[in-house]
Amino acid sequence: MKNLKGACMFAQSGGPTSVINSSAAGVFLEALKSPEITKVYGAAHGIKGVLDEQFYDIGLEDKKELELLKYTPSSALGSVRYKLKDVSVDDTDYKRILEVFKKYDIRYFFYNGGNDSMDTCNKISKFLNGSGWDCNVIGVPKTIDNDLFGTDHCPGFASAAKYIATTLMEINLDAKVYNTGMVCVIEVMGRNAGWLTAAASLAGYKGLGADLIYLPEVAFDVDKFVSDVEDVLAKNDNKCIAVVSEGIKLADGRYVGEFTASKTDLFGHAQLGGVGQMLANVIKEKTGIKTRAIELSLMQRCGAHLASKVDVEEAFGAGAEAVKAAVSGETDKMVCFERDMSTGHYVCKYKLLPLELAANTEKTVPLDWITDNGTALSDKFVEYALPLIQGDAKAPLEDGLPRFAKLKKVLVEKL
Repeated sequence: MKNLKGACMFAQSGGPTSVINSSAAGVFLEALKSPEITKVYGAAHGIKGVLDEQFYDIGLEDKKELELLKYTPSSALGSVRYKLKDVSVDDTDYKRILEVFKKYDIRYFFYNGGNDSMDTCNKISKFLNGSGWDCNVIGVPKTIDNDLFGTDHCPGFASAAKYIATTLMEINLDAKVYNTGMVCVIEVMGRNAGWLTAAASLAGYKGLGADLIYLPEVAFDVDKFVSDVEDVLAKNDNKCIAVVSEGIKLADGRYVGEFTASKTDLFGHAQLGGVGQMLANVIKEKTGIKTRAIELSLMQRCGAHLASKVDVEEAFGAGAEAVKAAVSGETDKMVCFERDMSTGHYVCKYKLLPLELAANTEKTVPLDWITDNGTALSDKFVEYALPLIQGDAKAPLEDGLPRFAKLKKVLVEKL
């Protein structure tokens, strides 16, 4: 729908990352200079902010602070995990969103998130289109899991991968200090796709990686795991480092982490965790050797001190491209990355994908990138990931510490 003039709404959803605010900066700075956009709003805590009529007037923010968002981790506006019911089951939320959009003349809507967030974006887009309210809706990708369909990679993944690889290199050096045996089990995020866990192979590329890597794409067998560890111990001076995804599954499809999970999130997903500790306990029981479990947990999401410059710039560009696309008349799409190696060097190009293709569709690590024994990655992953983790992009320092963005967050007065 071209020639729309009105306000825009931007919202963040799902887990925070090192670069989700880079996309926010891209959206805000591009939208503020667009003559077609009369007001720029940022919803507090994702779609809940729209439903609750809680959003900020971004036009009142200092430009310097908006620029600093590019290097500020986490979700500056606050995030949410809120699942919209199918409109055929309950259209209450959809009617409320339409009411708010009409009240504030929202003609552009940008939703920043991963699989579930793109599902929300898709549902809203389809409802608005059917309601007769002209509003261009564009999804802005974000997920460290790197599992969004239709895009070469996702904003947030590269920085998390760089953090994981660097941390593993440091753990590798630490583990070799003492002349005693030890097994270290490192747990990495990733429910059904092992992209983050595969990042451990980048440390191996530098000679300081893990001995064993287990992804959810390959069925996990506890007895085989014990045998694999014992083989490494016998060959490696009684030391072994294993990296496991929180989403590793048994052959029958059950998550190994389900045995330690106590509840589910709002999308019905088991809240996994504790896999590393559980497996470390198994090794200790079977072998008697000293074990240590390390869960990278939240640190891998927002380690902006190790952010990839490529990741930051591409995330910023995704936000700006979303605004440009919407203003030019595009709607019901998600911004995607396309890899161009035609010059012999990595170049990222932007393209658009229909939201319905991105929503709730997971992209997993190709099986031919995983070795036959299921405990390592081939060089194909390194070739894929290495261009994405290049360069440093850090916030300026004040008193030796990062100076992150400080937004005023002035709430829009309810009409």
